[in-house]
Amino acid sequence: MFRPHITVATIVHAQDKFLVVEEWVNGKPTWNQPAGHLEANETLLAAAERELFEETGIKGKLQKLIKIHQWIAPDNTPFIRFLFSLELPEQCETQPQDSDISCCHWVSAQDILTSDCLRSPLVAQSIHCFLGEGSYPLDMLSAFGENYRYPT
Repeated sequence: MFRPHITVATIVHAQDKFLVVEEWVNGKPTWNQPAGHLEANETLLAAAERELFEETGIKGKLQKLIKIHQWIAPDNTPFIRFLFSLELPEQCETQPQDSDISCCHWVSAQDILTSDCLRSPLVAQSIHCFLGEGSYPLDMLSAFGENYRYPT
């Protein structure tokens, strides 16, 4: 049976800059959007808001669904990644709660698109999607049943 990893990520944008989180992988700094895995009994929105807070310290309500990517990593791990957006009026300070995140940076789209330290090609692809494609209302997603934890 096919069992992809279900992940969520959030594009955080303010004043023409994008927020990236920095973590060290194999001894090298890497950039990613605030992102992580969906946990049991958690809605996609709850997962994305939790990961956003854990990795940046930002408590925010997601605004749009940007894209759903299906991707197979170089090690053949399959992923389905739900990409959301959060537009802030201004850049804010960050306080990562997750010890795996060393810091956060506000950077330009060009900084991301030309970076050689991206966690995966999905980081740059997500910027392309945010800048050039449409978005979808969050009510496209739903969780059926009483077992799910919803964002608060």
